[in-house]
Amino acid sequence: MHIEYPSYYERLQKLSGKLARELRSEMAAFAQLNGAATAEGALSTKFKQLIALGIGVTVRCDGCIAYHVHDAIRAGATRQEIMETIGIAVLMGGGPAMVYGCEALEALEQFEAAGLIPVGENPGEIR
Repeated sequence: MHIEYPSYYERLQKLSGKLARELRSEMAAFAQLNGAATAEGALSTKFKQLIALGIGVTVRCDGCIAYHVHDAIRAGATRQEIMETIGIAVLMGGGPAMVYGCEALEALEQFEAAGLIPVGENPGEIR
């Protein structure tokens, strides 16, 4: 199965909005948890997104890969940081994680091709 990750990300955004209208309290609680968990703290938002990406690869979640590659890039993660995160996920998850690591690489390349890549000296600056 071939996934167009930028389109998939946008589709998930729309679907999660629809789900939020149907499950207001549950999705509001999830959004609050997401915001609190990924906020700057002792760990940066970028580092937290990289952790989430590694977990997404190891649990074999395409949607998690779409979200967290996107959000790691937006938080200022470099290609090398994302690649090293994939490497750790493969270490921890073995063969199945290697397959989803390939998916994460494809997502990274698609987001790069779509122009969602860090530029300049300012982390999080997107062209």
